[in-house]
Amino acid sequence: MLHKKVVAAQKRGETRALWLGLGMMACSSLITILQHGIWTNESECNVVRANIKEKVHCSFIEGSEDKDIFHYPCLEVYVNLTHLGQIVMLYHTEITVNRNPKCSYIPPDMENYKQVQQQVEEIRDNFRKHQRFLCHYDPSRKEKSVLFKRLYPPEGLLIAFAWPSMLLIGGILIVILVKLSQYLAFQQKRWAQL
Repeated sequence: MLHKKVVAAQKRGETRALWLGLGMMACSSLITILQHGIWTNESECNVVRANIKEKVHCSFIEGSEDKDIFHYPCLEVYVNLTHLGQIVMLYHTEITVNRNPKCSYIPPDMENYKQVQQQVEEIRDNFRKHQRFLCHYDPSRKEKSVLFKRLYPPEGLLIAFAWPSMLLIGGILIVILVKLSQYLAFQQKRWAQL
């Protein structure tokens, strides 16, 4: 009777370990897909206009409480994507597009409004001085905007894919160990019957 309980517990444990390994492999694939991004091609961009919207302040809400609402000047930068000859909005990074699609830049530190305003004005002035630069765009043109800087550039892919790779390898090892354990248990059972 004790032997049957142990065998049943082993089977449940093996099943859970197998699902854990498969889940880890699925998560690693999903993370890899999400990190790839869509702005993969690079082209030259020319600044068409870089303005701070007058009397318009964008809000960034970190949490649901009112104290977490910060206001900052909204910088809009439109560029001519020379490769395609289109005028599109420029965003600083992928995070900027997701956090506030109305503004090209979101200041990282919003403690002091005067400093934030100075920083945004300085960035606007830099875009007006340096009219040409390389930017990243979506070759399929599903995403009409362009990025100034990618979070996961090709040279940083090794670091960006380290965690998903470890998840994938760990998941594969768990599946292999479970299958090896099942095989050895089956062989031991056959030898005991002989």
